[in-house]
Amino acid sequence: MEDIEFEVLYTMYSRKMNYIAYSIIKDRYIAEDIVQEAFIKAFKKSGSIEDPGKMGAWLSAVTARTAIDFLRSEKRRAWVSADLAFLDQMQMYSPSHLTIEDEVELMLFKEELNSSVSHLSNEYREVLVLRLQYGLKENEIASVLKLKSATVKTRLHRARNKLRQSFYGKNTA
Repeated sequence: MEDIEFEVLYTMYSRKMNYIAYSIIKDRYIAEDIVQEAFIKAFKKSGSIEDPGKMGAWLSAVTARTAIDFLRSEKRRAWVSADLAFLDQMQMYSPSHLTIEDEVELMLFKEELNSSVSHLSNEYREVLVLRLQYGLKENEIASVLKLKSATVKTRLHRARNKLRQSFYGKNTA
């Protein structure tokens, strides 16, 4: 890219890169961001390309990898936030606001959750129960259990990860 001007490369390959990113991401605006990020990555690594004739293929590969990396990070972020939000908000639903199907589904989920929680070690179970069933915050749990707030935070994180692994293992079996 040092020999070829950046604007020329962008003009030549941006449409193809947008198509690649969009075909993976399925969102036009995010695909544009992916292309910009791919061009930045490519510009930083421009010295590693030996054959300028393969620039299009190389840029396509960088774009595809960037889009896939984005999807992976979004999937992780969405899984964690949705999972934690559901666990934290689950106790706030009152059965009168739910349909019968939702109520039954919530009841089954709670049973499965309780079963999974009962298989956790005592140190993880106690912080998770105080958080989910009693709605205590991390500093309140720390005070009740006479632990440091950081210890409670770590145990909650690990307990949720173990629960997630338990659910993931059951759902794929």
